[in-house]
Amino acid sequence: MTRRTLTVTAALLGTLLFLAVAVPCALLLWMRAEVPSGRGTLSMPGLSAPVEVLRDRNGVPHIVASNLGDAYFALGHAHAQDRLFQMEFMRRVGAGRVAEVVGTRFGSWAVDIDRMMRTLGLYRRTESSLGALPPETRTALDRYAAGINAYLTTRREALPIEFQLLRLEPEPWSPADSLVWGKLMALQLSGNYREELRNARLLRTLPPERIRDLYPEAPADSPVTLASELRGLSFDHALATLPDLGPDLASNEWLVDGRGTATGKPILANDPHLGLEAPILWYLARIVTPELTIAGATVPGVPMHVLGHNGHIAWGFTTTHSDTQDLFIERIDPLDPARYLTPDGSEPFRTRQEVIRVAGQPDLTITVRETRHGPVISDVDGSAGAPAGHVIALAFTGLADDDTTAGGLHRLNLARNVAEASAALSLHKAPQQNVVYTDSKGTTAFMAPALVPIRRKGDGRTPVPGWTGEYDWIGTIPYDELPRALDPPSGRIVNANNRVVGPDYPHRLASEWPDPVRARRIGQMLDSDTPLSVERAAIQQMDAVSLHARAILPVLLTTRPGNEREAQALALLRSWDGTMARDRAEPLIYAWWLRELVRRLTADELGELFPAYWDLRAEAARHMLTEAQGWCDDVSTSASETCADALSASLATALAAITKRHGNDMSGWSWGLEHKAALNHRLLGRVPVLGSLFDLSVATDGDAHTVNRGTTKVASSDAPFSHVHGPGFRAVYDLADLDNSRFVIATGQSGNPLSPHWGDFVTLWANGGAVTLAGDANQLRASGATRLLLTPEPQQ
Repeated sequence: MTRRTLTVTAALLGTLLFLAVAVPCALLLWMRAEVPSGRGTLSMPGLSAPVEVLRDRNGVPHIVASNLGDAYFALGHAHAQDRLFQMEFMRRVGAGRVAEVVGTRFGSWAVDIDRMMRTLGLYRRTESSLGALPPETRTALDRYAAGINAYLTTRREALPIEFQLLRLEPEPWSPADSLVWGKLMALQLSGNYREELRNARLLRTLPPERIRDLYPEAPADSPVTLASELRGLSFDHALATLPDLGPDLASNEWLVDGRGTATGKPILANDPHLGLEAPILWYLARIVTPELTIAGATVPGVPMHVLGHNGHIAWGFTTTHSDTQDLFIERIDPLDPARYLTPDGSEPFRTRQEVIRVAGQPDLTITVRETRHGPVISDVDGSAGAPAGHVIALAFTGLADDDTTAGGLHRLNLARNVAEASAALSLHKAPQQNVVYTDSKGTTAFMAPALVPIRRKGDGRTPVPGWTGEYDWIGTIPYDELPRALDPPSGRIVNANNRVVGPDYPHRLASEWPDPVRARRIGQMLDSDTPLSVERAAIQQMDAVSLHARAILPVLLTTRPGNEREAQALALLRSWDGTMARDRAEPLIYAWWLRELVRRLTADELGELFPAYWDLRAEAARHMLTEAQGWCDDVSTSASETCADALSASLATALAAITKRHGNDMSGWSWGLEHKAALNHRLLGRVPVLGSLFDLSVATDGDAHTVNRGTTKVASSDAPFSHVHGPGFRAVYDLADLDNSRFVIATGQSGNPLSPHWGDFVTLWANGGAVTLAGDANQLRASGATRLLLTPEPQQ
């Protein structure tokens, strides 16, 4: 190699090295420059009086305003400063307008989302609902939108990097953009129609008695939230044969009145469980006005506090898991495909054209059909394949055109006592939620508001004929007959998505309920003789004891080791107490063994349905190993396998898999190596090399059945125990001193990875810590809060 060649090569290598360092650094500096300032004075068009936005050391805005309208304006401005892309993405999903900016560069998912949202007509229905809202709620939405739009027109920094990458300029915000989030949540928290399809497929594969083995019934003594309060009502439920699988959604809430607390006033704990990502859905905020002081969890894009306290009352939500969706198989008129059959004869489909814009490709025009039951989803959802000559329509209470749910939440924000909160909840239509609430006087209450259908026939577990009318909805449960309780004699209200009502309740909310194991564990902790304190409630939220592990361990430990490594693993499990701790090896061995055991027991008989069933189903596995042992035989072989064979083989497979990923030394294994909260940026996390810089993932305790819930995608081959779903927000409310209430979210306040508030709650959240949201302006400034003063724009 000549000297010239060496010189040129060195120059090229130097240039490449410079670019490798300079380009990422320039990108990081650019992103850093996009972080909005929390200091100074900004003149805002639309404000009526000055507003102070004091951001504490965690970036949480404390908004001090002279009136509530200006406070909503400032909240909109703060949300836009910190989470503008999250807001933009939310409204585009709801409107079916994702593909016009994403295109098909990441596959067809954006087009698929748009087709479904346009078919359901979520945004159209949202716009129709605006006129049904109370005037004060419409005013709040208008003022909030004005604050967002004021930010868009006065911002000094560049748009967040996601907008730059997608070459997207945000449109002005409208009140409908805020309301569509409620429609999306109603859809997300009401996933029954997919379970109806799974149930129908299971029936084609297995007889009902074998399906019951897959989903063992909860014990008769399982927790029922309102059992004692609803006795005396008579209704004979006909038990159906199929379970309702239920969406993968969950939350915890427990409320103890003053008789059981250290303060003599109620304490309420609540942690809603949704998908984990960065930034998390939730955003902490506090508003202080002469009319109202409110603190807690907001959602960027929405002016109301979804969860929190207002100095007088506190409230929490869990999902009821009621059945508010039905699939109707509609028969097409054989004489005219533009019509379908009804009990009164042939009727035309209601149709409309929807144009979906796709970046870089021609527009896509679809024809949406609707029947008297609802939109035809078999036209868009490939999983809802209809028989020849038929279509499948979705009936769903969340698709109402006069939805007043946002008005109910707004009035709940303003309520001064339990009675006013109860009145506010009468406006809540979808999704059905278990609302626990209490006031500073010590009154405690439970309510499960929503529109819940009453069926002429059937239990809603499988698709039904639509042309006969015999399965039609004939109304909804009257509001006064929905589940409720006021100051229950037990002094406590507990719900962790378990059954809400007993068998005597005169209406069908659901045919099956989620596993009651978390509620049972909460009850065990509350049975202590020690009065509940705020600190103890926060510790209880972090509880990682798996009652399922404790129940199945004696069965697992009957396994005879085939070698020294299996003996070592069994010895570890023999001394384990069932706590899914991130720093211990036993939870990893247990979870992987159970994963392989469920596959060994059920994959051969479920076939193509197995991936949808595959989970850590400890109760089903225990049932099959002890009471339904026919599942232990592998029907795909000619040999006859026993349950002992299934246990041994699955243990060997599990240990081999862990060893391949984490080495031979069991002392170096831990649950946290696999069980990490998946807190990575939705878009930037996909960027090679740089993606890891935006990853906030952290090892966590728990699993899908512990109070500190850590749900995983067990069927994943790459990351079967990644923590993808759980309590992204936790709160404990102290009704003796609501300023002493505790809050935490999983990530940070900002959606910009270069902001100091991108991930500053992560460690606190993972370790069970929390913050208070309190203090006057002087106290906040003394503790290091930054101050942004928003002033009205001078009159011309």
